Amino acid sequence: MRGEATVLHADLDAFYASVEQRDDPSLRGRPVIVGGGVVLSASYEAKARGVRTAMGGRQARELCPDAVVVPPRMDAYSAASKAVFAIFRDTTPLVEGLSIDEAFLEVGGLRRLAGTPEQVAVALRARVRTEAGLAISVGVARTKFLAKVASAVSKPDGLLVVEPDREEEFLLPLPVERLWGVGAVTAEKLHRLGIRTVGQLAELESSTAERLLGRAAGAHLHALARLRDPRPVETARRRGSIGSQRALGNGPRTPEELDVILSQIIDRLAQRLRDGERSCRTVVLRLRYGDYAKATRSRTLRMPTQRTVVLLDVARALLSAAAPEIAARGITLIGISLAQLATADALPPELPIDEDEGLRLDTALDAVRDRFGAAALSRAAQLGRDPGWSSPILPEHR
Repeated sequence: MRGEATVLHADLDAFYASVEQRDDPSLRGRPVIVGGGVVLSASYEAKARGVRTAMGGRQARELCPDAVVVPPRMDAYSAASKAVFAIFRDTTPLVEGLSIDEAFLEVGGLRRLAGTPEQVAVALRARVRTEAGLAISVGVARTKFLAKVASAVSKPDGLLVVEPDREEEFLLPLPVERLWGVGAVTAEKLHRLGIRTVGQLAELESSTAERLLGRAAGAHLHALARLRDPRPVETARRRGSIGSQRALGNGPRTPEELDVILSQIIDRLAQRLRDGERSCRTVVLRLRYGDYAKATRSRTLRMPTQRTVVLLDVARALLSAAAPEIAARGITLIGISLAQLATADALPPELPIDEDEGLRLDTALDAVRDRFGAAALSRAAQLGRDPGWSSPILPEHR
């Protein structure tokens, strides 16, 4: 017998754009685009005109010439996210954050205190609307995967409960793109094979799916199509890596522009390391070329570090090695992940020379940004540049 639908997937709607509309009443009901060079978020009024996240700004404005384009305010989005996650944790201690704007909540133990999972979801949505001023969509299901699909189907500003006896009825008719892990390339491959719905994928034998899609991807997607997802909501897991990425649109980028974007990403990630009292040993550069092929380059240090200058030097070396490919193929996305994380007490002691001066500088810069906001201090090369960040992989995306 299948278990009860007790997992909530809560996902803020068009998060960055919704914060802008919340904070500026003149934007409500109007198409709003966050980010100039590339779309970081679009309101549902803009989405209705074809605007999508990660789209180039010029294309977005052609599709929606009356859109209001606003620069990103990451401090405002961070504050809004913290307020919403406080509501999540006040609802249940079992919260697994996925990104700045979404989380899983396990509410099976709240029946006597707060009612059924559906009643908990209704109350949660009302609190987010009242206390944070934002719309949130919630899916309720037996597994994390189904809850995530349900919240996506319910958007915008919706609630959908998938009871265990309705799981196949709900999932199997959906397009394969709804499966967790099916991107554009995998979807195109499945379409070429005549597989367009989850049900058609579920009808295959597991071995056939693995042969068509690769062993790991095929097994994963086939299991999801057959409603197998045993993962519990995890609350105590410490991240093995942190990362951030920036979509660049389809226009050309000079090496100087790429260096500015790289330094923006490293500045922010290095501060997150220090704020979390963590260090890392591996720097991973992720690229998406103009033909949408992806590439990854990495370097592992002999000793863990949390120093901005060290991480930036490594990232620049990785980017320099990729320069010929970028020049030949163009670039549409750049990202950095910091892996092999450890606690800061794993750092080796530093001699009282230049390294110590650099660490004090990092600490001083962190303190200024904590007090006056992330934009309070910038590198000279970043002045006047679009400060649009995407949030920890994955970015705000709906």
